[in-house]
Amino acid sequence: MASEGDDAPIVGRTGTLTAVRTDLLDAGPSGTAAVFVTGESGVGKSRLLREAADALRDAGVAVLSGTCLDIGDASPLHPVLQALRRAGVHADTAPVDAVANQDGAGVLLERVSQQLRSLAQGRRLLLVLDDLQWADRSTRQLLLYLLAGLGEINLSVLAAVRAESLHGSHPLRRVLAELRRLRSVRVLDLAPLDQESTGELVAAIAGTDVAPEDADRVYKRSGGNPFVVEELSRDLRDGRVELSDTLREIFLSRVDELPPHAHDVVHAVAAGVEPVEHALLARVLPLPETELIEAIRAAVAHRFVTSAADGYRLRHQVVAEVLEHEVLPAEHAARHRRYAEALEAVPGAVDHARLAHHWRQAGEPARAMPSVVAAARAAEQLYGFAEAHRYWSMALELGCDEAPERTELLAHAAESAHRCGEHQRALTRLEELAARPDGPGACEIHLRRARYLAAAGRSATAEIEYERALAFAECTPSEKASAAAHLAELLVHLGRYADAGVRARDALELAEKADGSTADLVRASAALGFSLAFREDPDAGLAVIRQAVEIAERSGHPDDIGCAYLHLAELLTGPLNSVEEGVLVARRGAEKLAAIGLGRTYQTRLLAIAANGLFRIGDWAEMEKVLDTAMRHRPSGADAVELLLSRCRLWVGVGDIEQADRDLEAVATILAGGGARHVLPMLTLRAGLAMWQGRHAEARTAVQRGLTETRSDDLVLLGVLAWHGLRAEAEAQAGGKVPVDPGAVRRLQTVVERMAKGAGNAAPPVRAVVDGYLDLCAAEQSRIDERNDPELWARAATAWDRRKQPYPAAYSRLRQAEATFARRPGRSNRGRAAATMALREAYATARAMGANPFAAEITAVATRARVALTGDEETVPVPPPGRDPGDELDVLTEREREVLAAVAEGLTNREIGQALFISERTVGVHVGHIFDKLQVRTRVQASRVFLRAA
Repeated sequence: MASEGDDAPIVGRTGTLTAVRTDLLDAGPSGTAAVFVTGESGVGKSRLLREAADALRDAGVAVLSGTCLDIGDASPLHPVLQALRRAGVHADTAPVDAVANQDGAGVLLERVSQQLRSLAQGRRLLLVLDDLQWADRSTRQLLLYLLAGLGEINLSVLAAVRAESLHGSHPLRRVLAELRRLRSVRVLDLAPLDQESTGELVAAIAGTDVAPEDADRVYKRSGGNPFVVEELSRDLRDGRVELSDTLREIFLSRVDELPPHAHDVVHAVAAGVEPVEHALLARVLPLPETELIEAIRAAVAHRFVTSAADGYRLRHQVVAEVLEHEVLPAEHAARHRRYAEALEAVPGAVDHARLAHHWRQAGEPARAMPSVVAAARAAEQLYGFAEAHRYWSMALELGCDEAPERTELLAHAAESAHRCGEHQRALTRLEELAARPDGPGACEIHLRRARYLAAAGRSATAEIEYERALAFAECTPSEKASAAAHLAELLVHLGRYADAGVRARDALELAEKADGSTADLVRASAALGFSLAFREDPDAGLAVIRQAVEIAERSGHPDDIGCAYLHLAELLTGPLNSVEEGVLVARRGAEKLAAIGLGRTYQTRLLAIAANGLFRIGDWAEMEKVLDTAMRHRPSGADAVELLLSRCRLWVGVGDIEQADRDLEAVATILAGGGARHVLPMLTLRAGLAMWQGRHAEARTAVQRGLTETRSDDLVLLGVLAWHGLRAEAEAQAGGKVPVDPGAVRRLQTVVERMAKGAGNAAPPVRAVVDGYLDLCAAEQSRIDERNDPELWARAATAWDRRKQPYPAAYSRLRQAEATFARRPGRSNRGRAAATMALREAYATARAMGANPFAAEITAVATRARVALTGDEETVPVPPPGRDPGDELDVLTEREREVLAAVAEGLTNREIGQALFISERTVGVHVGHIFDKLQVRTRVQASRVFLRAA
């Protein structure tokens, strides 16, 4: 573990250093890259970080560096804020109004991201984080947020992690496991030096005249650990007798050689929370200023302590671990007591995090308690709920079971655990709280338990708890109204609109009797309106929701306004198929919330709904603009899921497979549990993406998972899923490589029968949309049965024309033409003419929307049928007699061959453009022509053609 100012050369790491620099500059589709360097203590991680950072800084990259604190109760985002302060940027982390924005943690991430973008000023930014194993929860969330592409920063992250700290339950292991799935993230395990490199390092420090046997002995005793090699080499150079063969003995021997006061400095810095400021160290070590400075100078000269403007640090943290076992308990307590007393004596604001740590280590729980509680409240103000939960849990450990304040501490610990995502722990704390005689009432326990269960993804149990609260005699009417409203909202999220309507009515009746809150009234009205409009009477349902909008606007509360507009817009753009009106409502609501200042939550979700509506009506260019606007808010949690799913629809439509994969991975990372309205679209998109890539078995798996994971009565969502499932089976049938799964087809037919039965009882607008998906399912079934019926496809196209949704209409026309052209020659020319017209209409729609894979498939059908689409597009000519049928690439131009060769190497469009000195847009045009000429849909299929021809 090299340190700043080290005179030892870096050996055995040249190739590793080059690879790290390359990986950090090789950004993925989101513009981000990361290298996480893991390894044992002393293996050279910190030195590698500094060397890589210096190299990239010389290359014009903006570099920030920070170090995570080595205590579990660190402040939120400490290393990132430290890095910003070092760069001279004031880190604005002032708390936001919790009423105006429930997603406070996301606001903090957004502020830090904005500061990072401002500092980068268009350049690539390298964020160097040392000792990441001690990172607080907020820092880990920020890494997931930024590397998933949500921060819109050209960012590279280089971090060091001590491998021995990553035990089975360490939270960073889960973070690294998620990040490993991103193509631009690399986890590098830094191994010890081999024997040859160790000899080079020994010779560089101790001199070239070192005997080979002495160098070999250093290697055997150090195991190739560079830090231990350096220490032993210096002993060898200075003529010190080699000590024992353990790192502990080496350090203890060196500590014993320190002057007395320098010895005290090393012990004091080891016990402190780094960096230890000079004024604080002077209070802990009551030495005259001159003697203290001389002692510090000696500790620095002996390479135990480093000095910086913000204080003192140990050069290697293993020193603290070694010394911790060498001090008496009384000595340990006395040193931490002096630290605590010194911190209390420092004028100005008290550092409660440090103070709590030192009083705990001093064995003074009563004196630690106020600082622990203060630190917990401060973390909550910053929306650092993970850190708040850690402090509340610490307070519980410091107190005793009989203490009267334990009930309040348990309540805070449970809620903070829930807010930071530790839902099971929240439930455990809640059960302990419920068992206390002075705990809250049973009704409050039921309500909190239900919220925690729902957040944990245990929807069925949460529903039971809400039911218990409603049946509990001691619950007040207001509490019952809140329980019913929350339950109705849960059921809407699960897609169980009939049950949601019943509970929403209960909530409204209870709220009227108990003078319930506006929030409950709006929530219940939204659920009731959705249920009414979907199942019974669209006009009545819309009237209920519009009334909720009026109530919300009169109250002026942003949450009420957001909730009301959200449900109204979603109902219009979705089940009722009043898409244009729904898009207008969504945008109007987003503008209102932007004026209020609630842009990051409800405004983002409303813009996602508007984008979905624009997708349905085929205005994909405007959809992209709306998505770009929404992404500027840097959403997180459920808001991010809504937006990423919407953006993924666009990526799948235009054929950007890498971006679609990235967004689906981000959704899977963020989404924990979730109801039908998140899970089913995610699985449907996964199936659609897999079909464009020719992975029909994967598409089938996604659809079948969706059929087993929901009891939703949302017939529209089920219709989309069933269509994709039958389409996947039909594509498998047409491709001939993956056999049709009869069991999967039977399960899909059962769903189709359920849809047909339910459509008869649905509201007319909903029934019309469901009928459209039933038409598609029937036509796909004819493909599976090898009787591809053009009449079924023509009927589906007409139905979707009436619903003003161009994509399924164009898809139906493509299949209509394909089925007609596949029939035996001799049929009437009228059918072929109709098929040609249908194919041309589908092609015009695909080109207008920018649906590249779809347009490529249409072109392939036209080529096989020898049909001219518009007269100006490139189609594959029929090979003339005598042409070599084995040369599949003969139809390509020379430039297109070059582009295809680069595609087969796995290069992105940007990388191909750089290699061939053409623009990325031109590369995209060439790729589109290649797809058309080779009759393929994906880069993988094109690569196969190239490799086969080669």
